[in-house]
Amino acid sequence: MKTRMLAGVACAALMALSLPAQAATNPQLPSAASYDAPDAALIAFYASRAGAPLWLRSGADSSAARELIGVLQHAALDGMPSGSALAEQARILLARAEAGDPAALAAADRLLSTAWVQYVEALQTPPSGMTYADQWVAPRRDSAATILARAAAAPSLAAYVRSVSEVNPLYAQLRDAAWAAAQANGGQLDPRVPASLDRARDVPPEGRYVMVDTAGARLYMIEDGRIMDSMKVIVGKADPSTQTPMLASTIYYATLNPYWHVSGDMVRSLIARNVLDQGLGYIRTHGYQVLAADGSGQLLNPAKVDWRAVADGRETVQVRQLPGPGNSMGRIKIPFPNGSDIYLHDTPNKALFAQDDRTLSHGCIRLEDAERLGRWLLGRDPQAASTDPEQNVLLPRPVPIYVTYLTAHVQDGRLSFVDDIYSRDSQRQQVAALRY
Repeated sequence: MKTRMLAGVACAALMALSLPAQAATNPQLPSAASYDAPDAALIAFYASRAGAPLWLRSGADSSAARELIGVLQHAALDGMPSGSALAEQARILLARAEAGDPAALAAADRLLSTAWVQYVEALQTPPSGMTYADQWVAPRRDSAATILARAAAAPSLAAYVRSVSEVNPLYAQLRDAAWAAAQANGGQLDPRVPASLDRARDVPPEGRYVMVDTAGARLYMIEDGRIMDSMKVIVGKADPSTQTPMLASTIYYATLNPYWHVSGDMVRSLIARNVLDQGLGYIRTHGYQVLAADGSGQLLNPAKVDWRAVADGRETVQVRQLPGPGNSMGRIKIPFPNGSDIYLHDTPNKALFAQDDRTLSHGCIRLEDAERLGRWLLGRDPQAASTDPEQNVLLPRPVPIYVTYLTAHVQDGRLSFVDDIYSRDSQRQQVAALRY
């Protein structure tokens, strides 16, 4: 829920959107009625300061105010459509303040505080479709009081505004290219741009984490705002039942010499069907073990399983593949908490990474170079201590992972695009009508 701010400011923003151009440049102070319903957090904040301004401490000519107004000009790209209207209202008030109107100075300061809270709230709004599967990476949603207190505590308010508005290096780069493209195209943008900005906004500005872009089929290792390494990945097919979901979680450990625990639907559609077509030799040659469906770990004799009933869904068994050269998990599996049983893993079939279209999996994420990622996560070569299966190795510290979906990218400073393979941007076509 967005914090309710000045009702009058919202009205002023809507009015400014419909003002003719000449009216927008007329420096007239909005009526007092525009500010007759202040938010409680704003009242408390200024009361704690005995009414002292935050943005205009040294008068109307303030670097912090100029910085914020500049940010608000393109805030529609940040998910705040009213930003440019609020920037224009602030300019009107500052023009009056520079002419010596003290009421305009106070009104401008409160307007800027209101706009700042709304802006930070927009940046902290989670993207549609993202699941936070682990509490450790749940997004922070600051209260209006906290947002204002942090701004007030900043040694340099202008630098603080600049830092917060950058969000993260990936986002800032994409937004800058989007702004340049919008200016060159009369304010119009491909709808993939705002959709991708929404999702890129969710990535943290600092720290050490993994980001998987399923639209671009690429994984990034990021540390302190810099991309340290990247690699190709294979992601879920375009069919809705096999798409790799957007989710955020935490990697706590890696599994060396993993089993492949075959999913129930693949036991029916793949294992059982192949046994019926090729005989029980299929189980042996592929290194599969058949277990009881109750989770007890009891091994079953494949010859005593009614594979026709399994294929038809009338009976269920569990199947796992032993570690080895042909294991579908390869040598390393990197799980993380989530309700969709999605994980990263090695693969013996490296030839598929040469394809441009890498939407080939049932949802999990296959790694071009799992050992390289394992080395980055563990801080050492991911070598198993023995040939025993399922060796879980804790990471030195947990590493967040963000599985997102970016159809707009920046290449050589300009926007580039990939196909909307999962049709997640199509529902946002109306965004193209916004002017930036």
